[in-house]
Amino acid sequence: MPSTGIATTIDLFGEDVLENIIARLPASSFASAACVNRSWNLVSDRILCRPKLSSAWSINPSLQVAVEDVANKVLSEPIRPHFAIAFVGRIFDRHQAHQLITAKLGSKVPVITNWSRGIIGRDVISDEYQEIDWKTNDRDADTSVLVMEYVNRAIMLIVGFLPGIKVKIVSLPKQTEAPQAVVIDKFVTDIREFSASISGCKSPAAIIMFSEIQGDTIPVMEKLDYALSPETVIVGACYPFLRYDNGSSRNIKATEEHASAAALVFVVDRNKPPGIGETQFDAVILNGLLTVGDAYKVASVKEGHYESLSLLTARREGSREILDGETIKNQIYEELGHPNYLRPFCIGVRKRRKCSIGQEKVGWVTSFSFHQVRRSDEEGLIVDDRGIKTGDTFRYYYSDFATALSSAANVSNDLRSLKQGSNTGGDKREVFGGLIFTSSSFCDTLFTQPKICRSPFTDNFPGVTLGGSCSYQAIGRGDLILHVKGSQEQKLGRCCLPKCSAVYFIMSYTP
Repeated sequence: MPSTGIATTIDLFGEDVLENIIARLPASSFASAACVNRSWNLVSDRILCRPKLSSAWSINPSLQVAVEDVANKVLSEPIRPHFAIAFVGRIFDRHQAHQLITAKLGSKVPVITNWSRGIIGRDVISDEYQEIDWKTNDRDADTSVLVMEYVNRAIMLIVGFLPGIKVKIVSLPKQTEAPQAVVIDKFVTDIREFSASISGCKSPAAIIMFSEIQGDTIPVMEKLDYALSPETVIVGACYPFLRYDNGSSRNIKATEEHASAAALVFVVDRNKPPGIGETQFDAVILNGLLTVGDAYKVASVKEGHYESLSLLTARREGSREILDGETIKNQIYEELGHPNYLRPFCIGVRKRRKCSIGQEKVGWVTSFSFHQVRRSDEEGLIVDDRGIKTGDTFRYYYSDFATALSSAANVSNDLRSLKQGSNTGGDKREVFGGLIFTSSSFCDTLFTQPKICRSPFTDNFPGVTLGGSCSYQAIGRGDLILHVKGSQEQKLGRCCLPKCSAVYFIMSYTP
């Protein structure tokens, strides 16, 4: 920290010079400068009066060095971290990675650490965007796409500063004797109570969800979609392992073992200081699915006792004949014209259920969820996850490259409209950061194609911070619009777990 004498000498140059000097400091020195005296603190607040997102990734084989690299990069400029997200390769010890990151950022910063299948962002050395998928071993001719065989040693760190926004991690317990519905209700209630305590409104501005198990995520997301305002943006992903630290508990191992999901909750502070503008959140979903075949209605359901699987029989809508899995599969193959079609299928199921939170009044909610098809035989249709009921309707879907490209163009147009828009009164809305969450099926379809994942964002917002990851399943709340083979787009209803998708989380600011 500068001595009082040095501070007094620098003050003689005037606030403009002082501001120019402080604005060049790394985060730790900037924090010290803000504590020198009231004048320096006011200058520091003026420098950091707008929200900021910073991210970097490293493929250094040493975890300690990799964390040092990314932490130094994201903290190389003035920033006061309000939250942090880390994605690490599977060869790294995630517990150690989490400890190293929390030690770098300090005990009061909420931190979430996940294993990831791939990442999108700026290299800490070259400062250029790259996409890393550690499943394959080919290098694309375009060097902007980097893929590595079993390296699994990348780490990405994303740090955000959001003045006027309070951030907290709310966890969903993993092991409990209470029924699942009760635990989920408590999770939703905790989110609403935190939001109400800060903003006076039960629905937060945004939530980034991190979940370990896709099947268990479906009822959670359906409850959140029912309980929260449509204006609440919800994005995120399902990962194989999760660690988090809310900035108050230091028992990191305990938090991991007792949580199956964690929500990073963003709430507008009704008591934010004067002069702070409005931070806004938006989500746009890129879908790479194409519909094939007729609609079916579930005739019977059997759920697995040990695995999260469901065995279905069904009938075509308008028909009374009950069909097994083999018959349905043959109908889909006939529709496609490929008797030996090898691409994996999923079914999109439309559900209508009664829903309530705790003792609140019961209401009805219609939702749409995807389930991977595991096997089709004479016994029936075996799909991932539970929660399907007799009478639900579904259709078949498969990933399609052309559909993904068309959807990417639509996303780019949506982001272009956001870029060109301005708020009432002429105040310009500026995008200052973005996150991308992609599903593994989407990665398989597009990850080796240069720039497709990131281009809708980077083409519209060049130079703006972007970070992303590839997971088992992306989370994105919104109205689902998909292509039906041989026809135009079709709006299917609300969906929070879109299959073969990329979900874009856009952060903007209006002064």
